[in-house]
Amino acid sequence: MNCTIVILIFAVLNLIVLAMYGIDKYKAVKGKWRTPEKTLIGAGAIAPWGAIIGMNLCNHKTRKAKFKIVYLFAVIHIAIIIYLYYGL
Repeated sequence: MNCTIVILIFAVLNLIVLAMYGIDKYKAVKGKWRTPEKTLIGAGAIAPWGAIIGMNLCNHKTRKAKFKIVYLFAVIHIAIIIYLYYGL
């Protein structure tokens, strides 16, 4: 698979997760049905950059300790990228 396609897919996934966090924050403010926390954390495992940006941009789930794991997912993603790039 072409590297450009992989990067594009990853970027789109991160935008989707960013939107998920934004929509959940909107629903929280409006008192509507919410996205389950395990769904948001799972999405953060797949696309941590969108989750981190969504958490900080929308000030959403930033105080919940269990959401700190999203930062660990970002570190894991960086490690995988380094491994794939350098072939360690």
